[in-house]
Amino acid sequence: MEIIKLTFNDFYENTYILFDHTKECIIVDPGNSTLSEDKELFDTIEKHKLTPTLLINTHCHLDHVFGNGVVAEKYGLTPKINIKESIMLENYPRICEMYGLKHRPSPKAEEILKEGTSVEFGKTVLQVFETPGHSPGSICLYDEKGETIIVGDVLFRESIGRTDLPGCNHDNLIQSIKTKLFTLPKQTKVHSGHGENTTIGYEMAHNPFL
Repeated sequence: MEIIKLTFNDFYENTYILFDHTKECIIVDPGNSTLSEDKELFDTIEKHKLTPTLLINTHCHLDHVFGNGVVAEKYGLTPKINIKESIMLENYPRICEMYGLKHRPSPKAEEILKEGTSVEFGKTVLQVFETPGHSPGSICLYDEKGETIIVGDVLFRESIGRTDLPGCNHDNLIQSIKTKLFTLPKQTKVHSGHGENTTIGYEMAHNPFL
């Protein structure tokens, strides 16, 4: 599996395009919030001659769903989320108002991502982990063969996701990290929703919050 990272919006959110040799791809957490960012995302997909087959939200905080609507319309996709994120997506317009930000509509999502299921595109299979804490229905996508995991805002390099927002729970976040992520091989590459990449082993040794 190959990964393209694009950083969008005022929150410097990482949007991921995952693909393999078949050229099928999935778009994870489209944070594109302007016409120029839309163009960057679409041009990147076209440049690599990719065919998007899935739109996935690791969670539904506003910075991770700004682009849901335009991506869904462009490629005929429906966002896929965990059922516990439904309330977050419903509240998205109101949260935008609270921040004084333009609301870009998101279509209703399919609530199909849950523990024990998988996401497939091309010849790639990703395991779904439920990792609540930063958000009630946060999920991670694990590529066992490629020793790579997409974690949304659950874990960062030397940091963890915020737990001071509505729907957050600090104890649940710590438990998610320790029982779901820190049981993976230490060489597993971690791709987060903000900032640079890291590894499970590095965070086990150096993350001051854990």
